[in-house]
Amino acid sequence: MPRRILEGKVVSDKQDKTVTVLVERRFMHPIYKKYLKKSKKFAAHDETNQYKEGDKVSIIECRPISKNKSWSVLGLGGVEVQTPTKKAAKKAAAKSAPKTEKKLAKPAEKDVKETTAKKAPAKKAATPAKKATKKTTAEKAKK
Repeated sequence: MPRRILEGKVVSDKQDKTVTVLVERRFMHPIYKKYLKKSKKFAAHDETNQYKEGDKVSIIECRPISKNKSWSVLGLGGVEVQTPTKKAAKKAAAKSAPKTEKKLAKPAEKDVKETTAKKAPAKKAATPAKKATKKTTAEKAKK
């Protein structure tokens, strides 16, 4: 299972080798279609105590270090952190492999007959139906 990477803001650095990171996420409400913010605090391991309150950092999921701490700080949030994936590894291997030029033979052009679809005859405009009018009590009495 891949490890999750989240970005957030350090809200506390008072503990030794630990920072508290506030991660906010936005999502659309399924019924009201309004964007809502939810936030959650994570305790992340900071071995050198280098991150201070207010820093934007990236954290990655890791093995449990203590009861509440199972995240580790990767670096500052402005720095793009990419974890290698299988697709990325294949692309890198393909780029490093020697390129061989392959000449593709052009396929023979086929004669394509254009078929014209027969159009259905246009329907004649239907005569408007007689409107049902309410009979007044006087007309009913005449009958």
